[in-house]
Amino acid sequence: MTSTSIATAAYLVAALLFILALAGLSRHETAKRGLACGIAGMVVAMLATFWLVADLATDDSLVDSGGGLSIALLLVAVVIGAAIGLWRARVVEMTGMPELIALLHSFVGLAAVLVGWNGYLEYDDLSRDNAPTLLHIHDAEVFIGVFIGAVTFTGSIIAFLKLSARMKSAPLMLPGKNWLNIGALVLFVLLTIWFVADPHLWLLILVTVLALALGLHLVASIGGGDMPVVISMLNSYSGWAAAASGFLLDNDLLIVTGALVGSSGAYLSYIMCQAMNRSFISVIAGGFGIEAPASAGDTDYGEHREIEAEGAADLLAGARSVVITPGYGMATAQAQHAVAELTRQLRGRGVEVRFGIHPVAGRLPGHMNVLLAEAKVPYDIVLEMDEINDDLAATDVVLVIGANDTVNPAAAEDPSSPIAGMPVLRVWEARDVIVFKRSMATGYAGVQNPLFFRDNTQMLFGDAKQRVEDILQALARIPA
Repeated sequence: MTSTSIATAAYLVAALLFILALAGLSRHETAKRGLACGIAGMVVAMLATFWLVADLATDDSLVDSGGGLSIALLLVAVVIGAAIGLWRARVVEMTGMPELIALLHSFVGLAAVLVGWNGYLEYDDLSRDNAPTLLHIHDAEVFIGVFIGAVTFTGSIIAFLKLSARMKSAPLMLPGKNWLNIGALVLFVLLTIWFVADPHLWLLILVTVLALALGLHLVASIGGGDMPVVISMLNSYSGWAAAASGFLLDNDLLIVTGALVGSSGAYLSYIMCQAMNRSFISVIAGGFGIEAPASAGDTDYGEHREIEAEGAADLLAGARSVVITPGYGMATAQAQHAVAELTRQLRGRGVEVRFGIHPVAGRLPGHMNVLLAEAKVPYDIVLEMDEINDDLAATDVVLVIGANDTVNPAAAEDPSSPIAGMPVLRVWEARDVIVFKRSMATGYAGVQNPLFFRDNTQMLFGDAKQRVEDILQALARIPA
């Protein structure tokens, strides 16, 4: 069996492991198994790649042309990349995961650009004369791969800057922004036809610059409230960029893996858009057809009421059912462990405690689920929005911990609201609502929440972790 056949078989095994990884990661109970499959698949893929490179490096015809240097460079690159990846994975906080993922997407996009450029430069004029038909296909792959990679690169950089608060989350509203996006796409199609018919280096340079600018403008034009969708879409873009690189490198595994990532990321984005009542096309097209919402932060909803930890403990001690709806604020305060302990204490008192998770809670799909799993909250009491919403009217107390836009009644009751129509957790239907918040500031989408001024809502201000710990102390003084 040749080295190529062995590598192909290994790539097939790796592809199957990646499919099993996606299947496993779709449920809490099988997530660890899915992660193990993904790691195993990547190890198999890397070993197969090393096998191929080593075989080429020892080929007599390639030794003198730098075959040995190739594998040495590959080893150095892998060691450096692995060291950086392990370091960042160890030090990153859960609150920093969304921006880290956005940054990692940018690396995939940049790699696709570099592979595309190399794919063009490695073919000389003689090669083009010998196989013109195949090279037309090759040139199309180069051009499209560079375009997708460059859009992914700058789009991911802007997403990183927005999520890390290094850039304002408000959408960039250039005059005629929709026509700018459409014009860039039309120009890309025309340039692709030109390049395939008559390839020139300056055309490749031009499409690279065009794609870099388009990626920047697309994501900059999307508001902070839609950033969770943007992250999953950039994940999809990075997958298609990897698939394009696979075609250029004649690597079946890259094609399969890129298609898996691209299609699953696109489907996840579609689901999230439905959960937010957003147009899928509008979001991925940089907010096409959506005007920037006017801030509702100055609307007068009346006076809010406050509560202290002792009062919250009294309400919880006398409740039969409690629902906790977490948001990004819980992640920021790193309150998940304190919340898990509060859950254990209440359940020990015979109180039914469940969690209601909005599909876009946090700034990353599954953000809250991962935090709660980390704190050992039982999977069976962590419910999705559709599973818990109908039960909220019969709930005694709802604890809103760091959530804002996902529990905003304006989405369901105010047609003029910028988030009108967005499905939300109907926490206001419960008997009592306690909102953990640092201040009365608006949420990430910049929209004020009338929930805070409802008669059955009380605000508990301060750091969420500290306030939950205060409630635990007060609860310990109340007889079970």
